[in-house]
Amino acid sequence: MQEKAKQIIADYFNSHVDKTDGVLIGVDDVYVVWFCKTLQNWKALLSTTVPDGVYYEVTHNGDKNETYVDVYKKWENLCVKGE
Repeated sequence: MQEKAKQIIADYFNSHVDKTDGVLIGVDDVYVVWFCKTLQNWKALLSTTVPDGVYYEVTHNGDKNETYVDVYKKWENLCVKGE
């Protein structure tokens, strides 16, 4: 499951990266930040070694045997202190 998620992200990255960047990644360049499996369903949050601020959410629906990918770009990291 985790290896499948890593392969999906490597394939996605390689098919969407700007050709002029000259960067392709393999599954060894993708790492799992968080993973959870419940019954036949699972979800993984992943990132890559590429310093682009992008992270990925891969969700598998076991009932339909479908896997969904969401791609997020981090715009900012700020601290909001409590009162």
